[in-house]
Amino acid sequence: MVPLSALWLPIVLSAVIVFVASSILHMVLTYHRNDYQKLPDEEAVMSALRAAGLRRGLYVFPYCLPKDMKSPAALEKYKQGPVGTIAVMPPGPPAMPKFLGLWFGYCLLVSFFVAYLTGHTVPTGMHYPAVFRVAGTAAFLAYGLGVLPNGIWKGQTWGMTLKELIDGLVYALLTAGTFGWLWPKVVESVAR
Repeated sequence: MVPLSALWLPIVLSAVIVFVASSILHMVLTYHRNDYQKLPDEEAVMSALRAAGLRRGLYVFPYCLPKDMKSPAALEKYKQGPVGTIAVMPPGPPAMPKFLGLWFGYCLLVSFFVAYLTGHTVPTGMHYPAVFRVAGTAAFLAYGLGVLPNGIWKGQTWGMTLKELIDGLVYALLTAGTFGWLWPKVVESVAR
């Protein structure tokens, strides 16, 4: 077992590397530019939502309780559409420093649990591939597979979900590489 105290450097460095890589993927490369679309007649829709007094939260439409989903009225609403979810945030410009801080905190949390799992399954002195395999799998569970429910339950397009899955794979590979590179070596004692 490798103690977490021996893994502080790969925890912090992998979080920094993933944070920088995510910035490059989202701000420099162009493949995320069309992930979000503008609402048709945005002003009218925003006015209607404003008049409804929506607060921060996740809303689903048409709304019905599970027991009423097969009622003729609910089925007709679903048939007519649109069907979807809306995530409402507090009013005001996006708080990018806050979001980036929370994202970095998430990267640290993922790296902490990657260290925990890898430290309990891979002994000190193991070769790069063994560390890479365990750390990469753990990181991919968090960064990659965690996005799939957005395509399943929240109506996100599968194209956008696939792009997020690819991003997660890149983050997992970078995390695995950092842990493999900085994995503690066996220190041989010198006989006197």
